[in-house]
This record gives sequence, structure tokens and C-alpha cells, in this order.
Amino acid sequence: MSETVAQKVISVIANTKKIPAESITLDSTLEELKIDSLEGLRLFFELEKAFDITIPDDQAQNLRSVRQIVEGLENLLCSQGSAPSGSEAKA
Repeated sequence: MSETVAQKVISVIANTKKIPAESITLDSTLEELKIDSLEGLRLFFELEKAFDITIPDDQAQNLRSVRQIVEGLENLLCSQGSAPSGSEAKA
């Protein structure tokens, strides 16, 4: 698991929820972070912008924890030929 992808995901969640990044772990679930379905949509739009990728709706529906989001994004980045290091992802 790429630490840079994980850090960026946590940063996007923290900015979206306006909570400290330190309060988010890889094992945090969206439910624990009080992210409902509407906020989840907004979060995935922000992640798409941050990583310059498209997250398929059917895949997004199955991502329930920060770890699952990170792993899903890493898989998408690899399949789309983007570097998961974050060096080529847009900030």
C-alpha cells in the first residue's frame, strides 16, 4: 500500500469533513467518520479531482473504509497507468 496515496486520501477526507487528519486511520470506516451517502458522493468527487482519475460508481459503492478506498485507488491508478506515488497526481 502506497503511503503517499494513503496520506493524500486521509488529507482529502480531513479537508472534506473539516476534521483533523490525525483523527483518521486506515481502519476508520466511513460510518465512523460520520460520512453519509451524500457526503460520500462529494468525497469521491474530491478524490477523483485529487488523483485525476474516474472512480466507477459500482466500485465506489463497495468502499466502506479508508483502507478500502486507498487500495481501490491504487488499483485504479495502476490500471490507468498512473503512478501511485502521487508524483503525477494532481494536487
